[in-house]
This record gives sequence, structure tokens and C-alpha cells, in this order.
Amino acid sequence: MVSVLKFRGLFVAPKKGRGGPAQSRGRVPTSPRRLAPELALALCRRRFCARSGMEAETTTYMFGPYKIDRSEVFYSTPLSYAMVNLRPLLPGHVLVCPRREVKRFVDLSAEETSDLWLTAKEVGGRLECYHGASSLTFAIQDGPQAGQTVPHVHIHILPRKRGDFEQNDEIYEAIDEKEKDLKEKLDLDKERKDRTSQEMSCEADEYRALFS
Repeated sequence: MVSVLKFRGLFVAPKKGRGGPAQSRGRVPTSPRRLAPELALALCRRRFCARSGMEAETTTYMFGPYKIDRSEVFYSTPLSYAMVNLRPLLPGHVLVCPRREVKRFVDLSAEETSDLWLTAKEVGGRLECYHGASSLTFAIQDGPQAGQTVPHVHIHILPRKRGDFEQNDEIYEAIDEKEKDLKEKLDLDKERKDRTSQEMSCEADEYRALFS
């Protein structure tokens, strides 16, 4: 019977033919079935990042029925992506969405749910620091009666500072209004008065650098 010993990156396996075991350091097994779940996920993310440069020219991002320009997406994983906002309420107001078009939060798979919130955590932490904020608001409008206007799950992330809203709960009413604005803009394809595509692309470039 052949045995393989693993200890902090050291893998020991018998040599072919005569002699003792051969040792090699830093060799990571490529099959996820031989790794702990968290290591398998890390390996998957690493491989995804390695391919991201090649995929950047071909990846299509959908937000409900709407196609999102790749230049406006600044962070992505195999299951989620983050994009800048058409009309942000505050500096750093962005959206995190699952790659798959899913209308309601309850319809996400367990893997998508976990990845979506891990992505929101990563993005929120970087943007809070970048904008010199001291808090974060995470908000989901799950369904039409909750204020959702684009039928695709998305998390609003807003870096917060003292005094940015006179009454803290006012931010939720403001998010509702911005949701309506966003759908109107996407549906009617009007000229963007508040933010041009170039402005959004430049902001995405700034945020993309936070993850490089």
C-alpha cells in the first residue's frame, strides 16, 4: 500500500525502484478532492484570478435583463461581481451581484449566498478604508414590494461617515429612489446626466487597483 504524508507543504511519497522516499516541497495536489474544503475554494479562486486577464475580454456581466459594460465591473469571483453605481448616494456606493441571474435572495444556492456575502465583506472593507469612512451600510431590496426594481439580487454597499444623513434611516428612502432612477435609466437608455460611462469606468479603475 502506498502512503502519502502531508505536513505544511511537505509531501513524501515512495520512489520508484530502490531507495528511500523522495521528498518535494511546495507541491500542491491539483485534485480538490484531496484538499480540505477551504483550501479547495482558495485553489479555485487562485486559478480563477490567474485566468481573469484572459477572460476579461470575453466575460459578459448581466444585471437582470441588462448587459453591464465590463469597464464598470471592478471585482469578480467565479460566482459574484461588484460594479460601480450609475447614481451613487455617497462616495463608494457600489452594487454586488451574483453572476447568475437570480431574482430573489431565497433562490440563490448555498455556494452563491456564501460567495455573495464574502464578496460584499471584501469589497466593503476596502472601500471603507479607501474613502476614509467609519461604518458601512449593506442593503438588499428583495422583491418589488421591498423596493427592488431590477429583477436581479444585488447588495447595496455604502461607506458611511458621521453626518452624511441627518437621520440615519433616511438612507433607506434614498436607496428606494435611486433604485427607481436606475431602472428608468436602464429601460429608457437616456443620456446619463449625473455620471458618464467614462466617469464610471475611471472610478472602477480606482477600485480595481485596491484588489491588485
